[in-house]
Parts: sequence; C-alpha cells; structure tokens
Amino acid sequence: MEVFEAVRSVRAVRAYQGKSVPPDVVRRIVEAGRLSASSMNGQPWRFIVVENRDTLRRLGEVARSGPYIAQAPLAVVVAIEKTKFAVSDASRAIQSMVLTAWSDGVGSNWVGFLGFGEVKALLGIPDTVDVLAIVPFGYPARPVGKGKKQRKPLSEVAHRERFSQPFA
Repeated sequence: MEVFEAVRSVRAVRAYQGKSVPPDVVRRIVEAGRLSASSMNGQPWRFIVVENRDTLRRLGEVARSGPYIAQAPLAVVVAIEKTKFAVSDASRAIQSMVLTAWSDGVGSNWVGFLGFGEVKALLGIPDTVDVLAIVPFGYPARPVGKGKKQRKPLSEVAHRERFSQPFA
C-alpha cells in the first residue's frame, strides 16, 4: 500500500478476528517502530511484544480505555525513557507501527496515555521508564470502511504563510 493511501484510509480497529498475526508481519510492525526518526537519534523507546493470551487478557483488564486488548492476538506495549522528547519520539514510532500494520491488513488502535503502573508491574518494566501506550493489533473482525473519515475541511485547518490565510 502506498504511504498516503495508508494515511488516508487507516481506521481505529477495536474488534479483532481470532487468527494470529504472522511472525514476519509482527517483525515488520516492530521494525517500523524501531526505524522511526527520533530527536537527536535518542531512540527513547522500548517495545514489549505481547502475544500470550493470559497477558493480553490482563492488559485488557488494567487498561480502562482498552478492554478490547483482551481479544487482540497481539499488543505492543510502548515504554519510554524519561527524557524531554520521549513522548513525541515514541508517538512517531507508534504511528509508524500503526501504518505498517494497516498496509498488511492488520488493524490497531492506540490505548491510553501514560499512567500504567499495573502494566509496568505485570511486564517487569523498570522504574527508569514509563509506559506511554498499549497498541493492540489484529485482523479486523468486521469490514472497515477504509477512508470514510469525518475530518474538518483542509481550508479550516491549514493556512498559507500566516494564520487565517486559507491554504486552499
């Protein structure tokens, strides 16, 4: 899938088929995160790949905004060093993983934003890093309307040269 098409068509997926994500696709997803750009090449992220059913169920229990993690065949827990640019760098890595997965027909959705003390304990994550997000991945349980997004018009969000000068 061409990059712009992936950006144009990606949707949040919160219900997954029971089938697992093949190892080569899992590797490509994680590699996409690893290869993402970061400030001063700091790479302040750590990715914990979770495929164990019991652990996925537990993640679904402790992530208040993402109980559907329990049904996903795969989740990547994104932990970050406590540095100035870690949140923005890891956010870029998450988007790279989401788009890479989507290009292979695998759906996902960002769950949470910090505050995952129970996840740290469950996965043995040291105090020197924080958990930024949990990103479940899996093949969508139902057809997803690719690209049918409700977005503000470009003329409302983009400006040319100065604020309030329409881009269009």
